[in-house]
Amino acid sequence: MKPTRLTILISALLALAVAVQAQEKKGEKKAEKKPAAKMEMPKPGPEVKKLATFVGTWTSEGEVKENAFGMPAGKFTSTDKCEWFSGGYQVVCHSTGKGPMGAVHGMGILAYNTEEKAYTYYGIDNMGMAEQSKGTVDGNNWVYTNEGKMGGKPYHGRYSMTVSSPDSYTFKYETSDDGQKWSLMMEGKSTKAGGGEKKTAPAEKK
Repeated sequence: MKPTRLTILISALLALAVAVQAQEKKGEKKAEKKPAAKMEMPKPGPEVKKLATFVGTWTSEGEVKENAFGMPAGKFTSTDKCEWFSGGYQVVCHSTGKGPMGAVHGMGILAYNTEEKAYTYYGIDNMGMAEQSKGTVDGNNWVYTNEGKMGGKPYHGRYSMTVSSPDSYTFKYETSDDGQKWSLMMEGKSTKAGGGEKKTAPAEKK
């Protein structure tokens, strides 16, 4: 009888051990984390898409006014080629032109800062200018403002654009010592060539 009972006991213990191991493995499988879902690329929001207004090739002409900074007054012309940067979040503009001080070459980046909920502009040119400004849009009116120094003199700047049609807008640049009283420094008009050019943001690459 003892061998039989011993055999039964050993068999029972082995069965229990197997059951425990199976339960542990089952628990381990449950504890395993599923692989994280693949993060999708963010898509431009409606504020960014409004920058499509400026996509295209533009010709501009205008006039620099007499001013307190000693910049020569006179007529100017320019051609600006603006296109979406890869991803469709920024519009990059390359400019060439001629003004009272001679040939002008520049580059500007238009974007929207979702954290600050403001449009931004950063521009440089061949005369050493490097400028940052923040903007807002209200209907057809865009306004960018900044603060800086010109000739060692602090100033407030305000660049305003009024879109009169899908292919044209007027612009002006004003300066102020205190941000209250403004003086016109430049004004003009821009017209887009080839109204059929693609304006929407580029499709996401997959």
